[in-house]
Amino acid sequence: MTAAPTQRSPLNAADSPTGGSPADLNLDSAIETGASAMPKQKTHKGVRKRFRLTATGKVKHRRAGTSHLQVRLTAKRRRNLRGTGVLASVDTPKIVAALGKYSY
Repeated sequence: MTAAPTQRSPLNAADSPTGGSPADLNLDSAIETGASAMPKQKTHKGVRKRFRLTATGKVKHRRAGTSHLQVRLTAKRRRNLRGTGVLASVDTPKIVAALGKYSY
């Protein structure tokens, strides 16, 4: 018994009438293997844990010095450390780039 001949993919540039270029062959192999042409930008996990974007594009962060040992702080200092802070606008582009396209 002989096996039926298999059809070749129409995406193969070598089968095209023009013969295809080496660049077309590389793209075809990337399509067949499922690889993308450019690598994806990965989210920086440390930044993802520490920062979050607001709807207006500002960057929120947890204030430093709030995890423990607050007995030694004055009441005014503890009160001012409550909540989240907003990052300076100069540093915002770096954080947004490290987050990729995700806000958290």
